[in-house]
Amino acid sequence: MAFSSLGLGANLLKALGEVGYAEPTPIQAAAIPPILAGRDLIGIAQTGTGKTAAFVLPILARLAGMTGGGNARGNGSGTRALVIAPTRELVAQIEENVRAYAKHLPLKMAVVFGGVGERPQKEALDAGVDLIVATPGRLLDLMKQGYGDFRNLKFLVLDEADRMLDMGFLPDIRRIVKALPKPRQTLLFSATLSREIESLTHEFLTSPEKVEIGRRSNPAETVAQSVYEVPKHLKPALLLHLLRDEAHALEMVLVFSRTKHGADRIARNLERQGIKTATLHSNRSQNQRLRALGDFKSGAVRVLVATDIAARGIDVDGISHVVNYDFPMHLEDYIHRIGRTGRAQQEGDAISFLTSEDHGALRALERFIGRAIPRKRAEGFDYTAAAPPPPPEAARGPRSHHAPRSNGHSGPRSSRPSSNGNRGGRRRSSQGQGGGQSGNPSRTAR
Repeated sequence: MAFSSLGLGANLLKALGEVGYAEPTPIQAAAIPPILAGRDLIGIAQTGTGKTAAFVLPILARLAGMTGGGNARGNGSGTRALVIAPTRELVAQIEENVRAYAKHLPLKMAVVFGGVGERPQKEALDAGVDLIVATPGRLLDLMKQGYGDFRNLKFLVLDEADRMLDMGFLPDIRRIVKALPKPRQTLLFSATLSREIESLTHEFLTSPEKVEIGRRSNPAETVAQSVYEVPKHLKPALLLHLLRDEAHALEMVLVFSRTKHGADRIARNLERQGIKTATLHSNRSQNQRLRALGDFKSGAVRVLVATDIAARGIDVDGISHVVNYDFPMHLEDYIHRIGRTGRAQQEGDAISFLTSEDHGALRALERFIGRAIPRKRAEGFDYTAAAPPPPPEAARGPRSHHAPRSNGHSGPRSSRPSSNGNRGGRRRSSQGQGGGQSGNPSRTAR
């Protein structure tokens, strides 16, 4: 099947040719026709399968067929398409895609997210836009201040719906959706779809068509997974060994740390060894995070070290390897981490470091994905080396009261809801949620 057979229009086809898209992915081929036909839709697909284009392309095609563009607030036109996503990084990725696809269309768009000043976003909404991509917290803040004209909204997209539920955004989303007009076309996309989210589709969608590509909560078939058992104190040395070993060809590497402080330590160590490295976590400012992503995409840095804030927010082509430096705390986090490589049918590798504390977590993970993960050993690496001596007290500096505390869990936990209402008992904290204050999840990733 070719894109030209989907009825997207000449200007969109021209843009797709310019970005090198030859034919639609399975989720795009399945989702675009019903969206063009005006149906509500639930789209479920593994990461890296092209979900963004699956909803952006038909919406742009339909917007291009409508008369007029975005106009000033209050004149009866207003915004016609709204995309809500959980993190700033994902909003930035969607914006990049929209601008590439809409290159030859006379449409205006704006992005709305926290971590930056409100004034430019208010000015953009006042000037009038056809399409907005936003995180829930900042969007709701601006709507409460009277910004945004949604009286003629035609399209609503809820992207990464399961992630938004995990991050505690459901109350904000309900308030936003309540303020939007009916009828409208609503699209819900997700890498996985929990029963909780599935039940909520009845609240937001009307007789939706369901498109599911691949099995739920299952790693992409194009990702080769392996486990390297290593003493905890040798993890820094093993990572460096693998990066320097030409046989492993670790070219563009995303490393996951369990904590933001750990991510900084990993990055500092690699930089000392001459490996260009950037970090991405909730202690980084928005400009720092965007610069880190830009440098990683451009190849200015070889390694990006991130916490799980990046597990669903990064959409970067060409990542050769994902390294789970720390074993993930939650089963589904593993799926989303390794989904950053092997995207769009390309091959990728996922390497997980396994310490003596992680064996139970690995067994739980293998039951969860329904397969054993091969164990490997790095050739030429000394697994018997002693732990290096601790640095002198003066070199370590004062102990920070922000140091992360162990919660007693050594690995992934079931994603089954706990009695307190959080999936898997996950504490809603600033880490992995786009910044913000702990204890107020609806404001963590605006």
